[in-house]
Amino acid sequence: MPKDWTAQISHVNFRCGECRKAFEGAPDLVEDDADQAHHPYRYFAHCPHCGARHQPQASWERALLKAHQHSTGPKTPEGVAAVTANLEGHPTPHEALRTRFNAMKHGATARTATYFPAKAGGYAFCARCDVDRDWCSKQPACVKQTEIFMLHHAAFEQRDPRVLTSIHADMHAALMATLQMCIQEVLGLGVLIKAPKVELDREGNPVTLTYTAEDGTKKYIYNYTSNPAFKPLTELISRLGLSMSDLGMTVRANDDDDEKGMGLLKLDEKDKETLSAFGQRMLQATESARGLIEQAQRATKADPVLVEHQARGGDK
Repeated sequence: MPKDWTAQISHVNFRCGECRKAFEGAPDLVEDDADQAHHPYRYFAHCPHCGARHQPQASWERALLKAHQHSTGPKTPEGVAAVTANLEGHPTPHEALRTRFNAMKHGATARTATYFPAKAGGYAFCARCDVDRDWCSKQPACVKQTEIFMLHHAAFEQRDPRVLTSIHADMHAALMATLQMCIQEVLGLGVLIKAPKVELDREGNPVTLTYTAEDGTKKYIYNYTSNPAFKPLTELISRLGLSMSDLGMTVRANDDDDEKGMGLLKLDEKDKETLSAFGQRMLQATESARGLIEQAQRATKADPVLVEHQARGGDK
């Protein structure tokens, strides 16, 4: 018998709006909500962490109640038969290689748990993580790192690098954005870096070198050095294949393209001919040439001047 999702429930998940922590238990207050036909009740409870009163039910659980009521599956014999037919032949061997890693998502059996145990806010990347801190602290391993471990493990097991396409795309996009910011910062500083010249006095104390100009003002002596960031930036651009020669944007590359095209006829698409068509045309030309030769021989033998010459004995 299907479950009645419109009935009251005794165990509810809550999320405190004050301390942002999640908790679960029996509700302290239940209100009628006739506007929600899928579940006409609203639940509230006091937060056990900060003491905030009447905190609402977690939004994800309310959405799940609605999803459960509307996702009942097929009921007619035709619908059940269609679903059964869709499941035939599944999982395939390729799908089995992927689904056997499903249990690793929570980290219970993942080997990465020994390297990245769950420490909510304890890692540098936790500041940008969108996983709930309270829920994360109850897991055996870091959820994000376990997911990355799972994808890499599946890619190497299946020898399929396409599994890592999304990770590599994000990494390359972040690298290019960082490179762009580095270039903008270097261009802002300029080619030369100007800094006051400092030397040590007899007591070993650093002293900035200055002199007095003709107008009596104090002037500093500066050191000018080339920006040290240019070299690593150019090396990084070369390694990424983003140099002008790699992109084919140099003058020589354009000249080489022009030289390669010298001596070649540039035909339009409609004038181009395939190799098989060319061979067929040559065969027809050869056959027609044989007929022309025979016709020319017959015309030569029937020439009146030649006939008269042969009659006078000119063929001796």
